Amino acid sequence: MKFTIFAIALFTVINACKVKSNQIDYAENKNLKTYTYLALGDSYTIGESVDLDKNFPNQLAASLKNDSTLIEQPKIVAKTGWTTDELISAIKSTELKNKYDFVTLLIGVNNQYRGYDIEEYRLEFKQLIEIAINKAENNPQKVFVVSIPDYGVTPFAQNSDSEKIGNEIDQYNQIAQEITKSFNANYLDITPISRLAKTDNSLIADDGLHPSAKMYQLWVNDLVKQIKSLQ
Repeated sequence: MKFTIFAIALFTVINACKVKSNQIDYAENKNLKTYTYLALGDSYTIGESVDLDKNFPNQLAASLKNDSTLIEQPKIVAKTGWTTDELISAIKSTELKNKYDFVTLLIGVNNQYRGYDIEEYRLEFKQLIEIAINKAENNPQKVFVVSIPDYGVTPFAQNSDSEKIGNEIDQYNQIAQEITKSFNANYLDITPISRLAKTDNSLIADDGLHPSAKMYQLWVNDLVKQIKSLQ
């Protein structure tokens, strides 16, 4: 199915997913078309310190749901602290479907935090883009890369060199954007949104480091627009 047809079907009506016992309730309805979604990343993808239904993959799935379409509960391959090489290893050892209707990828902050060689990130991010495209039916337009947030503005980093952190995050994001565009996949720059947390504590989770549900919703709003633009 062409992704344009997929996008048109997704955006007829926007409703909220029902949440029950911290799990997303995808009621069975044989009359609804169900799309699959693979989310790859680290703590920013699993939503460290927010409820399961408030992480960005689940908020995205809820926002894309409409009267004729369901987004299957996202398959999330992510863990707090993962670097690019750890994500690659995890994907290889995780049972996944052969194909997904769309894939998101957000990875790299822990490479920066640990002081890894940025050229390793370049090589491993390229591998991850290739994996994501393969899982998206070899269609790069079904792959959405999300930029790395700038944690240098958070309370967690108040005693660190926030300018240095921000500059290094920008370097990582530049590499990610270049590789993403070279594969004709989609790139969403949420880093400016993350920097709003410098003056808005409501955008930070209770741990003082990760995004709050409110910030994730801002990401999702832009990601929905990006998908819709493909109509």
